[in-house]
Amino acid sequence: MTHFLLKRLLQAVFVLFAITLIVSYAIRLTGDPALMLTQGAGSVTEADLALIRESLGLNQPFWVQYGHFVLGIFSGDLGRSFMGQTPVSQLIGLSFPATVSLAFAVMLVSIAISIPLGIKAAVSKGKWADQLIRITSLIGLSFPNFWLALMMVLVFSISLKWLPPSGMDGLASFIMPAVTMAIILTATNVRLVRSSMLETLQSQYIMVARAKGLSESKVLYKHALRNCAIPLITYFGLQFGGLLGGIVVIEKVFNWPGLGTLAFDAVSSRDYPVLQAVITVLSMLIVGINLLVDIAYGLIDPRIRTE
Repeated sequence: MTHFLLKRLLQAVFVLFAITLIVSYAIRLTGDPALMLTQGAGSVTEADLALIRESLGLNQPFWVQYGHFVLGIFSGDLGRSFMGQTPVSQLIGLSFPATVSLAFAVMLVSIAISIPLGIKAAVSKGKWADQLIRITSLIGLSFPNFWLALMMVLVFSISLKWLPPSGMDGLASFIMPAVTMAIILTATNVRLVRSSMLETLQSQYIMVARAKGLSESKVLYKHALRNCAIPLITYFGLQFGGLLGGIVVIEKVFNWPGLGTLAFDAVSSRDYPVLQAVITVLSMLIVGINLLVDIAYGLIDPRIRTE
């Protein structure tokens, strides 16, 4: 197990290096930040642009700029934003908790709904309950997230005035963005739990457990669910990582002060340091989550610990 984790750590370092290198190079193909900073400034000469590039360090070769960025990661200095010269680490520190807390809320709501519904659908295979759950999940999967978010704002904020329409201010502000994303994720998760449980319920040890007189809830949740947990944990872990990177639309609709909003604004203004830092932080989170999933394998399945 130790050798396996060390191998994964080395792979994670390589992945992070490749991601930061590709992103750092690609964003420099989007345009010149000096031009963005001088928009609306009237007559700007090439000499003025050259002075701005020099002050931002953009006149240096790419490898020099990238080297400074990598060294800054280890020292905790991610540079300064081109817009306002605010330290990037400060911007990340303000946005990071908002994104992670929202992502956790989404996953908790989705898992809390999808596991019972998926088990119910598997136990009721072919019956009306199974058909109803599958049709409902298919409908939920068909909703575009931006449309669903706008409908939530229209109904619960504008019409009913039950919930705040935007911003992060108390638990009530979590409800609409969390439920919006959870509906879409749950539609997929229910089908995954159902298929995993159907395969597990046909196993011989499940028949033995029932023959021993164990209660149905103990058979389902203690034996069946635990043995099909590995593919579920894998998918939920990858889904959480994808959620962190794909929550930009929801954050923009609900004006959520997270990494997605920060990255969107950085793209619009060609703010290289901010965008590099956001993608690096998200990549570290995703790689770390994958590593935790591997560790969870060994905790759940003793056979993996033995191997």
